[in-house]
Amino acid sequence: MNRWLTIAALAAIGLMLCSVDCPAPLIYRAGEGWSYESYGAEKWRRTRAKDQLEVAQAAFDKKQYSQAARSARRTVKVWPLSDYAPQAQYLLGRSYEAKGMDERAFKEYQKLIQKYPKIDNYPEVLQRQFEISNRFLAGQWFKLWGYIPFFPSMERTCQMYEKLIKNGPYSAVASQAHLNIGTAREKQREYLQAVKAYERAADRYHDQPTVAADALYRAGLAYNKQAKTAEYDQSVSGLAINTFGDFAALHPNDPRVPDAQTIVSSLKTEQARGNFEIAKYYAKKRRLDAALIYYNEVIIKDPNSSYAQEAKKRLEDIKQRKAAREKAAAGNKK
Repeated sequence: MNRWLTIAALAAIGLMLCSVDCPAPLIYRAGEGWSYESYGAEKWRRTRAKDQLEVAQAAFDKKQYSQAARSARRTVKVWPLSDYAPQAQYLLGRSYEAKGMDERAFKEYQKLIQKYPKIDNYPEVLQRQFEISNRFLAGQWFKLWGYIPFFPSMERTCQMYEKLIKNGPYSAVASQAHLNIGTAREKQREYLQAVKAYERAADRYHDQPTVAADALYRAGLAYNKQAKTAEYDQSVSGLAINTFGDFAALHPNDPRVPDAQTIVSSLKTEQARGNFEIAKYYAKKRRLDAALIYYNEVIIKDPNSSYAQEAKKRLEDIKQRKAAREKAAAGNKK
């Protein structure tokens, strides 16, 4: 039995060592590197950039996107300075996008913009980068090694938008890219980072009323969300109130002004509540001067609230207690 196993093993080793006439899947070519090719792959190779691009375009039109990418990549690598290289680089991005490899497509479009900034379809390329970024903003997963869905990432999505903005700071999609960075930060619950993105948009595109108004309103909402996560943090509530105030003053005809005013009213009530709780704490500790300050703040922040009415009563009580103490102290001196 052992003898037959030994013979079989030797035969297998002999077959592996023998040269056989079979197509090699991995082929190396100088200047192009290693590539995987099936038998007969030479049929798609051409010796002129124009002809190679035509092969890529024909494959793309037939929805043979892997072949289109292969041909387009060869055009760019072998003839990077030719008149056909920009279109080949564009087709490379289109092919990856059609294959659902959005991150790779975005990178190929980025190479196109960086290498060939004078392309005629520059706005279209920016639009394609914008739409890819939007898909990731909506929750599409980034892929490990370009193939395996791995995780969604708002951080990487923000980086895409930043590149897009740098590519065309005043393009048709740049202002919305700024706003979308804010949205991505909100999804991370990084509300103050979101505010920075919105304020940046409002400042850069102040001459575009629709964008500026939307940015200011969203900044106010982000501050409001941050205020709800911060216990007794009156400063963030104040920033939200000021931002909504700027929004209403600069864009009085915006249909969201009533909503902003409702939020401001709610924030003022919350500020009043926070000051009321602090005042109660100081009153309990018999630190009456501090309690007086915070009860007065309650009345100032939201004079029509139930907290203000109760604060007035407690202020009168404290004043009476202080007056009684001062009277008793004066009697003791006599």
